[in-house]
Amino acid sequence: MNLDYELNAKIFKALSDQNRLKIIDILSCGEKCACDLLENFDFTQPTLSHHMKVLIDCKLVKCRKEGVWSHYSLDNTNANKLLLFLMNIMTDTDECICKKQGSGKCETDNKK
Repeated sequence: MNLDYELNAKIFKALSDQNRLKIIDILSCGEKCACDLLENFDFTQPTLSHHMKVLIDCKLVKCRKEGVWSHYSLDNTNANKLLLFLMNIMTDTDECICKKQGSGKCETDNKK
């Protein structure tokens, strides 16, 4: 598995904002119109647009236009890739970076 640290760091940076985490949580229930999302926050439409742009740029959210309305949904494929990345970097597997570098054993194994 290719562990793209740079891309995933960008995603985690996007998720470091509590409002964006809440947006992801809301979208986990299905597609929502911008007006529906705004009902859950105490900020303006331009602020929502900024948060959505950040989430779209890191490919966690998709946008579909219908007339003047924007409808947002989770990009489940990329969300699942993020989960797999996190599981891979937090689990001692054959793909572990320290094993790839030739030691054959993770340093944390020596501390057990």
